[in-house]
Formats: sequence, C-alpha cells, structure tokens
Amino acid sequence: MNIEQKLVTSVIGGLKALYGQDVPAAQVQLQKTKKEFEGHLTLVVFPFLRMSKKGPEQTAQEIGEYLQANEPSVAAFNVIKGFLNLTIASATWVELLNDIHADEQYGVVTATENSPLVMIEYSSPNTNKPLHLGHVRNNLLGCALANIMAANGNRVVKTNIVNDRGIHICKSMLAWQKYGNGETPESSGKKGDHLIGDYYVAFDKHYKAEVKELAAKYQSQGMTEEEAKTKAEAESPLMKEAREMLVKWEAGDPEVRALWKQMNDWVYAGFDETYRMMGVTFDKIYYESNTYLEGKEKVMEGLEKGFFYKKEDGSVWADLTGEGLDHKLLLRADGTSVYMTQDIGTAKLRFADYPIDKMIYVVGNEQNYHFQVLSILLDKLGFEWGKGLVHFSYGMVELPEGKMKSREGTVVDADDLMAEMISTARETSNELGKLDGLTAAEADNIARIVGLGALKYFILKVDARKNMTFNPKESIDFNGNTGPFIQYTYARIQSVLRKAAEAGIAIPAQLPAGIELSEKEEGLIQQVADFAAVVKQAGEDYSPSIIANYAYDLVKEYNQFYHDFSILREENEAVKVFRLTLSSEVAKVVRLAMGLLGIEVPDRM
Repeated sequence: MNIEQKLVTSVIGGLKALYGQDVPAAQVQLQKTKKEFEGHLTLVVFPFLRMSKKGPEQTAQEIGEYLQANEPSVAAFNVIKGFLNLTIASATWVELLNDIHADEQYGVVTATENSPLVMIEYSSPNTNKPLHLGHVRNNLLGCALANIMAANGNRVVKTNIVNDRGIHICKSMLAWQKYGNGETPESSGKKGDHLIGDYYVAFDKHYKAEVKELAAKYQSQGMTEEEAKTKAEAESPLMKEAREMLVKWEAGDPEVRALWKQMNDWVYAGFDETYRMMGVTFDKIYYESNTYLEGKEKVMEGLEKGFFYKKEDGSVWADLTGEGLDHKLLLRADGTSVYMTQDIGTAKLRFADYPIDKMIYVVGNEQNYHFQVLSILLDKLGFEWGKGLVHFSYGMVELPEGKMKSREGTVVDADDLMAEMISTARETSNELGKLDGLTAAEADNIARIVGLGALKYFILKVDARKNMTFNPKESIDFNGNTGPFIQYTYARIQSVLRKAAEAGIAIPAQLPAGIELSEKEEGLIQQVADFAAVVKQAGEDYSPSIIANYAYDLVKEYNQFYHDFSILREENEAVKVFRLTLSSEVAKVVRLAMGLLGIEVPDRM
C-alpha cells in the first residue's frame, strides 16, 4: 500500500471517529504540498465542512491532530486555511524506498491474457519516397504510445499501413520508366527508398515544365492565366499517362504490376534499414494494395443499403450533412478508390484478424476531419467499434528553416537526420571529453545512443498536439531539458555505483528503519514514487511528453541532491548505503521512463 492509500484509509477512519460519517475514498483529495509550504502531501478539507459543521481551519486542525495521533506515517502537520499540510515520517519514506527497490519494474503493470487489446497504427509511409522528419515524429510518438499503453497493463499490437498504391506511386514508376535507364539500388549505390524518391521529384520537375509550356500556349490563344493553367494541368500528357498507369494497375496489368512490385521491394528494404536505426518495430503490416478492394466491397454494400449515393458520372459519395459535415467522395468516377475507401477496408481486415478493444490511429492533425468522417462511416456500415476509434492527432514538425515539400525534394530525410545527429553527438561528446578512454567501438555506440536519444527526447518532450520546431543543435546540449542531460545523469549514477562496488559497498535488499532523512532526500523519494502515477496519467491522456518531462524533473532534482550531499564520502555508513540505494532507484526509474520513450541510456559517458 502506498503512502497516499494509507492516508486515505486513515482520513476515512478519522472522519468516522470525529464526525460519525462514512466517506467514500473518492471524496478524500490528496495532492503534493506546494513548494512554498512545509509538508509533503496536502488534504483538501472543504468537502468535510458540512459534516464537521465548523470552519475550514478548525476542521483541518481536528483531522490533523487525529492523524498525528493515529497514523504512524504522519510526523507533523500545519494548517493553511482549508488545507491540511502533512509531513510524512522519515521511516515511512525509507519503507517506500524499500518497496520500490524490491520491484524491478516499478510503475509498470504487466498485461494478462484477459487485458484489453489495443491496436496502435503508426508510420503509414508512401512507397514513393523515403521517410522524412514528419515520419520521424509519427514513428516516435507511435512507438512511445505503444510502450506506455503496454506499461498500463494493456495487450498491444503495433501496426503499420503502407500506402503502396495510387497515383503518387504511379508517378515514381512512370518517371523511372522514362528517365531511369534501368538504374537500381545496386547500380547507383543508393538505398531503394531514396532512389524511388528521386524519381518522384523528377516526375514533378518534368510535369511542371510541361504545364508551364502548355499554359503559355493556351494564354497565347487568348485564355486568362488561371484558365490556361487549369487546362494545362488537365491536358498534361505526363499526368494522363500516370492516370492510365493507375487504371492499368487496378485492372491487374502484368507488366505494370511487375514494375510496381520490383520498385516497392527496393523501397521496403530501405524502410527496414531506417526503422532498425530508429528502433521502431511493428507486429503486423497491412498494405493498401490488399485493403482497398475490401474497402470498395464495403462501399458498394453501403450503396446497396442506401447509406451512400452515386452521381451521374458513376462516382460514389456519402451525404454527411445530417452529421453537420459535407458530402464525402468514396469512389472516383473511374472506379478507383480514395484513402477513405482504403481505411474502411483496413479496419475490416484488422478487426477480423484481432479481437481489438481499442483502435488508436497516430496521424497528423491535418487529418482530423478524415478520422471524424471515418468514425461515422464505420458506424453507418455496422462496425460497432466505429464510434470508439481514437485519432491520436499530433502537430506538424518543422526545422528552423521552415516547411518541407516532398515533390520539390526539400524534405529532411530521416536517414540523413539520424546520421547528422549521431555525428553531432560524437563531435560534442569529444569536445566535452565524454569519450575519453573509450575504444572506437564504445565511442561509436555512445555517439549513436546520445545522438538518437537527443532526437527522440527533443521530439517527445513536446505536447504531441502542438506544432513544433526541431532544432538539432539545441537538442544535443548536455545541459537543460534534453536527452543527453538525462542520459549523462544516468551514466553519472552508474559511475558512483561502480565505485561503490569496487570499494566493496553492497546495496542491501532492505534498508533498516531509523535513518533520519533530509527534506531533499524525502522529496527525491517522493518524486521517484510518483513514477507509477505518471505512467498511468500518460496512458490515460495518450501523452508521451508527460513521461519525458517527468524524467527531466527527476534528474534535475537528483543533480541538485548530488551537488549538495556526499555519497561515497559520507562518514555515516547507514546514510551512505541509503544514498547509494536512493541513487540506484533514481537510475532505475530514469531507465524505465526513457525506455518507454524508446530511448537507450548508456552506462558510461
């Protein structure tokens, strides 16, 4: 039983003894005492005034006196208006530290076979380009969220839907056919996803030149600039060829399908390398090329049942005006499907594959409307889980230089970004002497851990709903709210523990009672103990940033303790062992917290 639970039980007993009233536990509100007041935990007494029939100060005084007399963990109390500030006894904090020490996975709830099954979709790349900075935020959020949901006792399935078909894929294929001269990843020495991305950019370059030429021709024939541009875009031979290729693909043309498979295989090999470096994994990957037909089938079924309607051109639509929305296209006039059709098909397959209790989509906030519509459509089509889907909506990520555009080739590539972060980590660590005395392999590994840790932490510490600017230089600072600062504190604690072990000082399974603690030490134990509540809160709010900022606050507090108190030089043996135990528990919780974010912590730095 933790301290809060003990106090709630004692307060309920006190209210019964003092005022003869039974109170539900939910009515007993305990919170951390504000820093400007003395105490660890504060009881709000206002809910009890009706039963005490006294003022808030007197009620708080009476409850405080009862607790001090009857609850051994309460050492002292003070009253500020309607707030009862309780000081917890040193022995209780030592007991709590012993409990945390005994639990290797403190704060983590293990799933059972009866736990809810949560499926989390993230990544969702297109096979016409490599992963970029936007995908990095998506993957890191998805992976961290999966870890956090698992730490809250859920069974978790991590899934990915690969957008491997559509007009954008045909653009890369057509450009490779026209301008590629048979180039392959092997012949070019490029990763497959990078190679295909180059042809996507090439298509856009040739298409724009074509549109410019045609628009000039139409303008010379008397059209306005806007009319000429619209007609040029509609008449572009290159775009017409790409559309024809898509129709052929959907018709199963063997030549188009063979080229599509070859180019996609190049891309998947490239993606796998990127995911491996990022530390991201999936339990199940779905492909749009397999799910869109399922979606088309469900849309046609909805059409037959009168949920949808067909326009004169043959396109199929949903009328959502009754839900306060507009009309939504589900199938184009030429019979080809749109993203919404694919998402309906994917949802159908997933729920056939798994008994999912909750479905979470990690997708940027520009798709808020899409998921609002998807939820309504799934519900209309009779999927009982339609209304309950969760769209984990996150903001865009930019660099200090501004926005990125795939078609123009100005995107910050995920591979380049990770390589640059590792290189910067190596340079910074060298300058600060953090790699002194290490072998080349150890230095390389630490540069990787620090560089990727800096990237992941900087992105995950920001509330996911907010747009953010990723600043590589700022992220790798060894001071302040950064991954390297947290990693360095962890490595510092490991160094202290190694020195203690070399000196023959062992950390016992149980610390003895009777050690008098300073306010700083008690506060640090309280902060370590908060980890369980922080993990729970992060799961309820779908918020990795809660874990990230908790880890930073904990190491900041520990560094102050490390600065103010002797550990290995402490003369009192019992106090020395206590401080080593406290240090080791801080390190454990930091490792667990960073692990939930997908961030490694090095033993040396």
